[in-house]
Amino acid sequence: MSQNSAARTVAAPDHGKLDVQSLVLLAVLLAAGFILNFTVGKAISGISGGLISPEFIISAFCLTILVVRPNVGQALVIGLISAAVIQITTTSPFIDFAAEGVAAVLMALIVRAGMKSPAKKAIPLIGSFVTTVVSGVIFMLIKIAMVGAAGELAAAMLPVVLLTGVFNAVLVQALYLPIRKALKLAD
Repeated sequence: MSQNSAARTVAAPDHGKLDVQSLVLLAVLLAAGFILNFTVGKAISGISGGLISPEFIISAFCLTILVVRPNVGQALVIGLISAAVIQITTTSPFIDFAAEGVAAVLMALIVRAGMKSPAKKAIPLIGSFVTTVVSGVIFMLIKIAMVGAAGELAAAMLPVVLLTGVFNAVLVQALYLPIRKALKLAD
């Protein structure tokens, strides 16, 4: 290995550290998630009469957590920043702070446990699916508590939560390695 290529490879992405590089990564990924939310998410929301608004920003914070590997407190901050961005497009203000805060902490715990296991290649897929579903269920339960109509809301939202979970899982799995490669990050 030449000295020049060694200098370009980061030994570790400062796991557990929210430095400038980590915050820039979060900002770029949140911008991409915002665009998906604003386009695809708003289309689905319009079709459903505003009852359903999938949040693709979850993919963004899952990817950030996979790359940065923050501690639990830092993951909570990532989730709350993500929820703040969601406020621009949401039809249900403030619910996302609970949903994304818990979901980001969950993702951090999954990454922390899973990246040390033999199944670590599947952690982006599994972690983002579980995180998205948990976030969606928290959102759904809070929304039901606020407006009632539990049966109707659950019937309308649960399939979208699950499908968004699948979408996010595939998206995060597909983007994780290219992002790590682009950032020249080692394990």
